[in-house]
Amino acid sequence: MKTRLLTERDIDAAATILRRGGLLGIPTETVYGLGADGLNPEAVRRIFEAKGRPQDNPLILHIPEASWLERYCRDVPAAAYTLAERFWPGPLTMILHRRENVPDEVTCGLGTVGMRCPNHPVTLAIIRAAEAPVAAPSGNRSGRPSPTCAAHMMEDMNGRIDAIVDGGSCGVGVESTIIDLTVPMPRLLRPGGLSLEALRAVLGEVAVDGAVLAPMAAGERPRAPGMKYRHYAPKAPVTVVTGQAVGTARYIREKMGEHTGVICFDEYAGWFPGCIVESIGSAGAPEEQARRVFDALRAFDSTDAAEIFAQCPGDAGLGLAVANRLKKAAGFHTVDLGEGEL
Repeated sequence: MKTRLLTERDIDAAATILRRGGLLGIPTETVYGLGADGLNPEAVRRIFEAKGRPQDNPLILHIPEASWLERYCRDVPAAAYTLAERFWPGPLTMILHRRENVPDEVTCGLGTVGMRCPNHPVTLAIIRAAEAPVAAPSGNRSGRPSPTCAAHMMEDMNGRIDAIVDGGSCGVGVESTIIDLTVPMPRLLRPGGLSLEALRAVLGEVAVDGAVLAPMAAGERPRAPGMKYRHYAPKAPVTVVTGQAVGTARYIREKMGEHTGVICFDEYAGWFPGCIVESIGSAGAPEEQARRVFDALRAFDSTDAAEIFAQCPGDAGLGLAVANRLKKAAGFHTVDLGEGEL
């Protein structure tokens, strides 16, 4: 199979691929997704094959507007429509009770399904033209850094899928935030492009699932994408260093060697002579860090880096999502320096 590269003008061609059961790379505001007709079980199975995705890792259904929720979900709570009115289209996925027309292949047998309305006009137009919800995880090989441009997705998926729609670079850079609305207290399952603080401003108290901060227990079943498995990882092993920024920079400088890669804040890019350095934005700019973190992780695969150390942002705003992605890339191999400066 030769993977075609489509443009933003090829809406009908893209929709035809989905209607015929094909696989399509789609741009969103977060990352590029690997899409299929979410009501076609065979097409959805092909997503797992193309990605090498574990069979218990559920997918998200992408829809063009909140009015589609009732088609695929039952007992939709008022909170879902409140969140949709405030944040859709946007980087928010809501876990809801599914209807019977949603295939098990999408939910991995769960009674719930993740629903999202992406904030990208091209993908919204493709979904409407296909007249079906699009099941889509991130458009990378399983475990690899998520793609934030069409070229990155082509690196991983060329020859595995029918086409990729080039919709430009992604503005957010990390996947959607996932919140479970099927439990008595709304629960954050994955931090992402919408901050926990923004959710709490609308919903009040929101619990944070333990999988956000630590690995899931062996045998535990993930309720949403990105919860269980090591993700976002470059080829070289990653160590995440948490604490005050100057302290983490000093720690990395003490540990660096001849083939060390460093992910750091812009202010410390000159601290690591002889290392392969990828800066991801100022220490106080988590939105910029989110846009650049996957590009940084992916960049090391074209170098001779034998190990990678990463400075970790704090948990405020999108910092929680950036920290989560770095720790997932590291398999939660972290060094915690606490609040001191070392």
